Amino acid sequence: MSDFSCVITGGGDGGDGGGRGGAEALRASVDSVLGQSLRASEAVVVLASTADAATRTAARALADRAPDRVRLVHADPAVRTTGALRNAGLDAVTGRYVLVLAPGERLQRHACRNLWQAGERSRADLVAGRWSRAADEMGKEREPSWQGELYARSRTLARFTEAPELVVRDALVTGFCLRREAVRLHGLRYEEDLAHGEILFGPLAAAAVGRIALVRRLIVTGRAVPDRARDLTALVEAHRRVANTLVARGLPELRQAREEAFARDHLVPLVRSFPRLPAARRERAAAAAARALTGPFPPDRTTLPPLERVAVRLLARGDEEGVLAAAYALSRPATVCAPLVTGPGGRVRWDERCPVDVTELGHQYRGFGEQRLMNRLIRCASDGGLLLLEGRLVLPGHSGPAPDAPLTATLEFRARGGARAVAFPVEEVRHDGTGITWRARADIARLLRPVGVRDTAWDARLTVQADGPDGPRSVSDPFAPQDQVSGALRFAARPRLGPLAGDTWEPYITVKDHLALRLTARRRPARTTHRLIRYATHFRPARKAKLLVRTLRKRLGRYRSRGFKTSVHNTWLTRLPVRRGSAVFESHMGTCYGDSPRALYEEIRRQGLKLHATWSYDPSPDGFPDDARLVRRWSWRYLWALARAEYWVDNQGFPLPLRKPSHTTYLQTWHGSAYKRMGFDETRVRLQNAPQRERLQQAVHRFDRFLVRSEHDVRTLARAYRLPEDRLLRTGYPRNDALVAERTRSETQGRLPRPPLAGALGLDDHKKTVLYAPTFRGGPGKQRRARLLLDVREFAERFGDTHTLLVRAHYLETARLPLCPPGTVVDVSSHHDVSEVLALTDVLITDYSSIMFDFALLDRPIVLFAPDLDTYAAERGSYFDLREKAPGPVAETQDELFAVLAELKQTETRHAAQRAAFAAEFGIYDEGDAARRTVAAVFGPRVSPGPPVSPGHPGSRDALGARHITDHDRGAGR
Repeated sequence: MSDFSCVITGGGDGGDGGGRGGAEALRASVDSVLGQSLRASEAVVVLASTADAATRTAARALADRAPDRVRLVHADPAVRTTGALRNAGLDAVTGRYVLVLAPGERLQRHACRNLWQAGERSRADLVAGRWSRAADEMGKEREPSWQGELYARSRTLARFTEAPELVVRDALVTGFCLRREAVRLHGLRYEEDLAHGEILFGPLAAAAVGRIALVRRLIVTGRAVPDRARDLTALVEAHRRVANTLVARGLPELRQAREEAFARDHLVPLVRSFPRLPAARRERAAAAAARALTGPFPPDRTTLPPLERVAVRLLARGDEEGVLAAAYALSRPATVCAPLVTGPGGRVRWDERCPVDVTELGHQYRGFGEQRLMNRLIRCASDGGLLLLEGRLVLPGHSGPAPDAPLTATLEFRARGGARAVAFPVEEVRHDGTGITWRARADIARLLRPVGVRDTAWDARLTVQADGPDGPRSVSDPFAPQDQVSGALRFAARPRLGPLAGDTWEPYITVKDHLALRLTARRRPARTTHRLIRYATHFRPARKAKLLVRTLRKRLGRYRSRGFKTSVHNTWLTRLPVRRGSAVFESHMGTCYGDSPRALYEEIRRQGLKLHATWSYDPSPDGFPDDARLVRRWSWRYLWALARAEYWVDNQGFPLPLRKPSHTTYLQTWHGSAYKRMGFDETRVRLQNAPQRERLQQAVHRFDRFLVRSEHDVRTLARAYRLPEDRLLRTGYPRNDALVAERTRSETQGRLPRPPLAGALGLDDHKKTVLYAPTFRGGPGKQRRARLLLDVREFAERFGDTHTLLVRAHYLETARLPLCPPGTVVDVSSHHDVSEVLALTDVLITDYSSIMFDFALLDRPIVLFAPDLDTYAAERGSYFDLREKAPGPVAETQDELFAVLAELKQTETRHAAQRAAFAAEFGIYDEGDAARRTVAAVFGPRVSPGPPVSPGHPGSRDALGARHITDHDRGAGR
């Protein structure tokens, strides 16, 4: 008796979506069992009577190679389906645990050991882990995205309802094992009449057994994606049986979740695949969907995004052309792909035949010329040696040129990756009510003259001009399914390098479903030339030359690498003499011109001090002053400037590996007071090894001056980074001088007129400005996309008439905002200086960001939207109880947040004392002249005329610290 029995079938009828079948697939699965680190594991191969000779031969060879670990079971001739073969395997196993693999699926080396250990430790009857499937034709593996949360940690469940994703998604189609006694006790069997029976077997097993163990390890790879276009009926039937099982067990809410997940996991991917399917398969798939998606299956679940609802509805109707349009819309959400219809209340529907509400897409807020319109290629043919193209541009019902408006159009072919383009006139363009049809004939053989080397691919583009030369125009790429253009369609080509470079134009559809032309070699001279070029570039001397070039490039790349630059900087550049009166400024690792470094830089210029300042930027110099000396971060000029600078000034941290020269004074202005734990107080840092913590300590020891704005900073930031007292400057943050000045101005002169930035952003003076600025939620390293917890679109719908929402993502993140009515939502993430945005903000919505400490100086309403407050505080750690010291209400749901905003006047009055106490505790040193005092304390004695600042002088650190501590003791807080 073995510890593990792995059932693998061979030669059965009916697909299971798991393996690829055949001898090779069977051999791969069995080899993965034989390669297990748990030696007491066997492979039980169940051969159908219909198995082909190659599969039988491979099975016998495997059994002969490892007779003690591979058992062959020859199924009865009456047993033909995959489900029946698997049941025969379940009857034959002897191991303590049983696992079923589809042919082609492979176990990870320690899969059986991980499952066995989890089962023995937890005494669970079912143990499940992660699996991956082939993501493309190249064989790249990818796990379903929803597995990340389900298997985030290893755990034991008393019932499957504690992890509903096990039955809501297809989590148990593979990668799990069952205790053999549990299989016998509960009579677990595969449905023999059901193709894709594994979809039903897993949920049935989870519902029948008791304890379930989940392991976060990857168990199975090589699962094949089911052919949804061919097997849709079988997939729907398997899904329905799972849904009926959930209802029978009194879990209707899980049935609804299952239906929605099935639409996301199977129906929407099928729609996305339509442009790549041949026309006959598209027609069959649409007809099969119309037959299968009937009865109790609801195709329009409201929780699905609108485009997915449209896709499922059109698929259920069997509308082939509609599904093609939906597929294009899914891959390009900003494109209008249907004649949108506006109904009661201004709600927008997809079209008359598919009245799905798509208002939230925001297409109604853009007019013709601003919208991206789907340009459906209807015909691509040859007409007397000319390329004949016909297409139709979709027009939404709420916008577009008038039916009688004059229209002109131009068809353009542009060289891919280059600036060359050739335009052809469109001979016919007309308005047909819901779209614009066009027709063009292009003499590409005569007019399209490529060089013939790097410009062998040319993309098509159509430009439609309405209402004359000054009217709006729409630019679009002709869209078509992959089989729209016949492979036999060819035209003569005349490259500038002659016929040897190529002789034929071939129209084709790109992988992004757009029309393009490629230059090919069809005749003997060009084919011969291409063969010679290929031989010259691939025979042994050429390969050696390529290898040499690659080696040289690699060596040159090493010289441009940060590691090499760090070594040169730390070893040689730091020995260079100092350039007196020079300083390098940097804000948020070069991403912007703002914060306290900007305030200090401008104060130095205002005072006329003789300081040679250099700013770093990354990745773009846009937004920096035109007259500023700029260097790109990590460039050689950057390292040279750092090595010779007398001062370093930044608010985040110059690159950690770079050593600070002994002659340099490093002023660290920092970027905010701390709510969440920082530095050596962070759990992540405490768990690092000693060398990692030492590198962090060495980087922090570079700070010669560190600005603080309250004693809270001294107790938290200074202690967390182990900064000695003599390096602290109690001056406040220079960036907040503008906020103190703005508060004084608004209290004496009123809130109007607003700062100049309000006009640049198009803000209405009669609407309140609300800034939503969430904190950074990623880990170390740059993050590219942030998921906003606030539903921006719903905010615009509820408060858009009276409020304008400014959204500012963290500088390490980006957030894509939905289209909203004009003047309701504005993205200010790219604005360099957040202080300018705060000055014109009436209400701040944030969570754990240090921006709340700055905004409190304005004495304006602050609302903390923190749905995950307890989790965040537990995982990241905090220095104080946010609910206890919050400067405003703490909303844990969006409904609570909107309720607070609806009664903002009462909220502002009710929390006025809290805001004052918050500002007094966390911003006591921000008095409006932090820039002047910091310049005097750091730069004054070195670059400005006059006697040096001595202890006791009003500009010295000692005097500043003593004066502010005294004021704080007297309660002179803001």
